[in-house]
Amino acid sequence: MRSGLVPGKTGEVEITVTGAMVAQFDELGLVHPVYATWTLVKHMEEASRKVLLPFLEDDEDAVGHAVNVVHLAPTPVGMRVRVRAVLERVDGRRIHCRLEASNERERIGEGTTIQIVVSRARLREQFLALGAL
Repeated sequence: MRSGLVPGKTGEVEITVTGAMVAQFDELGLVHPVYATWTLVKHMEEASRKVLLPFLEDDEDAVGHAVNVVHLAPTPVGMRVRVRAVLERVDGRRIHCRLEASNERERIGEGTTIQIVVSRARLREQFLALGAL
Protein backbone atom coordinates (compact mmCIF):
# COMPACT_ATOMS: atom_id res chain seq x y z
CA MET A 1 0.00 0.00 0.00
CA ARG A 2 1.06 3.55 -0.64
CA SER A 3 1.68 5.75 2.37
CA GLY A 4 -0.95 8.11 3.68
CA LEU A 5 -3.76 5.67 4.50
CA VAL A 6 -4.39 6.95 8.02
CA PRO A 7 -7.44 7.10 10.29
CA GLY A 8 -9.84 9.85 9.31
CA LYS A 9 -9.62 9.33 5.52
CA THR A 10 -13.11 9.35 4.00
CA GLY A 11 -15.06 8.10 1.03
CA GLU A 12 -18.59 9.07 0.02
CA VAL A 13 -21.37 7.89 -2.22
CA GLU A 14 -24.34 10.12 -3.05
CA ILE A 15 -27.29 8.70 -4.95
CA THR A 16 -30.96 9.29 -5.66
CA VAL A 17 -33.07 6.25 -4.81
CA THR A 18 -34.57 4.62 -7.92
CA GLY A 19 -37.13 1.86 -8.39
CA ALA A 20 -34.29 -0.60 -8.98
CA MET A 21 -33.05 0.04 -5.41
CA VAL A 22 -36.21 -0.92 -3.52
CA ALA A 23 -36.83 -4.03 -1.41
CA GLN A 24 -37.81 -6.56 -4.04
CA PHE A 25 -36.94 -10.26 -4.22
CA ASP A 26 -36.81 -12.61 -7.19
CA GLU A 27 -39.32 -15.08 -5.76
CA LEU A 28 -41.33 -12.86 -3.43
CA GLY A 29 -41.67 -9.76 -5.56
CA LEU A 30 -42.03 -6.30 -4.06
CA VAL A 31 -41.68 -6.26 -0.29
CA HIS A 32 -41.57 -2.50 0.38
CA PRO A 33 -41.39 0.41 -2.09
CA VAL A 34 -38.40 1.99 -0.29
CA TYR A 35 -34.58 1.82 -0.35
CA ALA A 36 -33.59 -1.77 0.36
CA THR A 37 -31.14 -2.82 3.04
CA TRP A 38 -29.09 -4.77 0.48
CA THR A 39 -28.75 -1.58 -1.60
CA LEU A 40 -27.66 0.36 1.47
CA VAL A 41 -25.00 -2.31 2.12
CA LYS A 42 -23.81 -2.05 -1.50
CA HIS A 43 -23.40 1.72 -1.20
CA MET A 44 -21.63 1.34 2.15
CA GLU A 45 -19.14 -1.09 0.60
CA GLU A 46 -18.63 1.32 -2.30
CA ALA A 47 -17.92 4.24 0.04
CA SER A 48 -15.43 2.06 1.96
CA ARG A 49 -13.68 1.08 -1.26
CA LYS A 50 -13.32 4.76 -2.17
CA VAL A 51 -11.34 5.25 1.05
CA LEU A 52 -8.82 2.61 0.04
CA LEU A 53 -8.46 2.85 -3.76
CA PRO A 54 -6.04 5.82 -3.92
CA PHE A 55 -3.59 3.94 -1.69
CA LEU A 56 -3.41 0.60 -3.52
CA GLU A 57 -0.24 -0.24 -5.43
CA ASP A 58 -0.62 -1.35 -9.08
CA ASP A 59 -0.23 -5.00 -8.08
CA GLU A 60 -2.82 -4.79 -5.27
CA ASP A 61 -6.58 -4.98 -5.00
CA ALA A 62 -8.97 -5.34 -2.08
CA VAL A 63 -11.84 -7.66 -1.31
CA GLY A 64 -14.76 -7.28 1.05
CA HIS A 65 -14.34 -9.36 4.18
CA ALA A 66 -17.00 -8.25 6.67
CA VAL A 67 -20.01 -5.93 6.79
CA ASN A 68 -22.04 -5.02 9.86
CA VAL A 69 -25.01 -2.76 9.13
CA VAL A 70 -28.05 -1.48 10.98
CA HIS A 71 -30.78 -0.01 8.74
CA LEU A 72 -32.49 2.65 10.89
CA ALA A 73 -35.14 4.33 8.71
CA PRO A 74 -36.84 4.05 5.30
CA THR A 75 -36.10 6.23 2.27
CA PRO A 76 -38.59 6.61 -0.61
CA VAL A 77 -37.82 6.54 -4.32
CA GLY A 78 -36.67 9.97 -5.48
CA MET A 79 -34.99 10.99 -2.22
CA ARG A 80 -31.21 11.57 -2.01
CA VAL A 81 -28.97 9.36 0.14
CA ARG A 82 -25.42 10.09 1.24
CA VAL A 83 -23.19 7.34 2.59
CA ARG A 84 -19.92 8.22 4.28
CA ALA A 85 -17.10 5.83 5.22
CA VAL A 86 -14.36 6.91 7.62
CA LEU A 87 -11.18 4.90 8.03
CA GLU A 88 -10.90 3.79 11.66
CA ARG A 89 -7.72 1.71 11.48
CA VAL A 90 -5.37 -0.33 9.35
CA ASP A 91 -4.53 -3.69 10.89
CA GLY A 92 -1.96 -5.28 8.58
CA ARG A 93 -3.86 -5.99 5.35
CA ARG A 94 -7.27 -5.37 7.01
CA ILE A 95 -8.85 -1.97 6.45
CA HIS A 96 -11.56 -1.06 8.99
CA CYS A 97 -14.12 1.65 8.18
CA ARG A 98 -16.99 3.17 10.17
CA LEU A 99 -20.12 4.03 8.12
CA GLU A 100 -23.02 6.41 8.32
CA ALA A 101 -25.89 6.94 5.88
CA SER A 102 -28.44 9.75 5.79
CA ASN A 103 -31.27 10.83 3.55
CA GLU A 104 -32.56 14.39 3.21
CA ARG A 105 -34.40 14.09 6.54
CA GLU A 106 -32.53 11.80 8.90
CA ARG A 107 -29.85 9.25 9.62
CA ILE A 108 -30.89 5.97 7.97
CA GLY A 109 -28.01 3.58 8.61
CA GLU A 110 -24.74 2.91 10.38
CA GLY A 111 -22.18 0.16 10.47
CA THR A 112 -18.68 -1.05 9.73
CA THR A 113 -16.78 -2.79 6.95
CA ILE A 114 -13.50 -4.65 6.74
CA GLN A 115 -11.66 -4.95 3.44
CA ILE A 116 -8.53 -7.05 2.93
CA VAL A 117 -5.72 -5.94 0.62
CA VAL A 118 -4.68 -8.79 -1.69
CA SER A 119 -2.34 -9.47 -4.58
CA ARG A 120 -4.00 -8.89 -7.98
CA ALA A 121 -2.15 -11.92 -9.38
CA ARG A 122 -3.36 -14.22 -6.60
CA LEU A 123 -6.91 -12.92 -6.91
CA ARG A 124 -6.83 -13.55 -10.66
CA GLU A 125 -5.59 -17.10 -10.07
CA GLN A 126 -8.47 -17.73 -7.69
CA PHE A 127 -11.00 -16.36 -10.20
CA LEU A 128 -9.52 -18.48 -13.00
CA ALA A 129 -9.73 -21.60 -10.85
CA LEU A 130 -13.41 -20.84 -10.24
CA GLY A 131 -14.07 -20.27 -13.94
CA ALA A 132 -15.04 -16.67 -13.18
CA LEU A 133 -12.66 -15.26 -15.83
